[in-house]
Amino acid sequence: MGKPQVVLGVSGGIAAYKACELLRRFTESGHEVRVVPTAAALHFVGEATWSALSGNPVGTEVWNEVHQVPHVRIGQGADLVVVAPATADILAKAAHGLADDLLTNTLLTARCPVVFAPAMHTEMWEHPATRENVATLRRRGAIVIEPAVGRLTGVDTGKGRLPDPGEIFATCLRVLARGDRAVTADLAGRHVVVSAGGTREPLDPVRYLGNRSSGKQGYALAATAVARGARVTLVAANTELADPAGADVVRVGTAGQLREAVLKAAADADAVVMAAAVADFRPARYATGKIKKKDGEEPAPLELVRNPDVLAELAATRPAPGQVVVGFAAETDDVLANGRAKLARKGCDLLVVNEVGERKAFGSERNEAVVLDAEGGETPVPYGPKEALADVVWDLVARRLPQR
Repeated sequence: MGKPQVVLGVSGGIAAYKACELLRRFTESGHEVRVVPTAAALHFVGEATWSALSGNPVGTEVWNEVHQVPHVRIGQGADLVVVAPATADILAKAAHGLADDLLTNTLLTARCPVVFAPAMHTEMWEHPATRENVATLRRRGAIVIEPAVGRLTGVDTGKGRLPDPGEIFATCLRVLARGDRAVTADLAGRHVVVSAGGTREPLDPVRYLGNRSSGKQGYALAATAVARGARVTLVAANTELADPAGADVVRVGTAGQLREAVLKAAADADAVVMAAAVADFRPARYATGKIKKKDGEEPAPLELVRNPDVLAELAATRPAPGQVVVGFAAETDDVLANGRAKLARKGCDLLVVNEVGERKAFGSERNEAVVLDAEGGETPVPYGPKEALADVVWDLVARRLPQR
């Protein structure tokens, strides 16, 4: 089997230099890459650089190598087209089917998955014209990654920064791994909310009640949803993981903060997946000063009160019509029986039940689980990468989403 064929489109933004790192990751991992820059992109990174790094010729116009019909052949032979950075101009041309150079012709002829990684100033990203163009591309099945928040050109800071090339690369690998299933992104045009990590309930200024959740399963769910075309809001509780490319990350600490963030994001969400480990209880009282150890005295009993049940509240209220709600349950014994009881009690559509134990501890890169559904079905997921479990969850969610 030959090398995967990747077309790297580069449009004319200051972030074009970062595409060199993305190109390096593709070539070093065994992909055959054809770089197709726009004429404007060559003002930032020259043709010789792209050719040397890719090992392939570089052209911007349809008039080059006409006998090989490059404006048709490049797109036809690709397994993936990724445009990074994607400027407001290239998004507009792609949305409206314009074809005035080699890259836009390639986008029209490609029948493989297409990934856009936008980069532009915040005002340009938030302009109604850009938002409509992005929505159009997503409706057609293209994957448009949400830009990152950070330092832009000059002194400006905001949303519009190109996501980290390593994270874009990871997204592209997930798209390629889905093969033919990724040609039409099944979550394109959908908004999904994922919670991840573990909440912490303060006891005093230096202590808290918490849990051992790393957030890795929730982050895998967010990353795979991006690769399937969704607009993703990730509500992250006390994690140390890098932001997945394309996800809007909302950071929280306590169960109360998580509830507020999830309910706000869920107002227009097609699906909510509650993968975070949310504390069931919190201290009844918060000590404003550090609780001191006193010689000869036992500590006072710790009084706890219940936290709101965010999963049950979501399932009962369904903030958006047709919303699919997914819960997670970590069990140590009677896994399926306890999972079934929790599914009925919470009222969600799907419940991912996993046994906590050897090889399945918090913080692992791998997981195994059984996904229970409200109709009594069971979908076992064998021990493997957390991304594999995430894809099974999204498969089941996608089947439940109302048609548009």
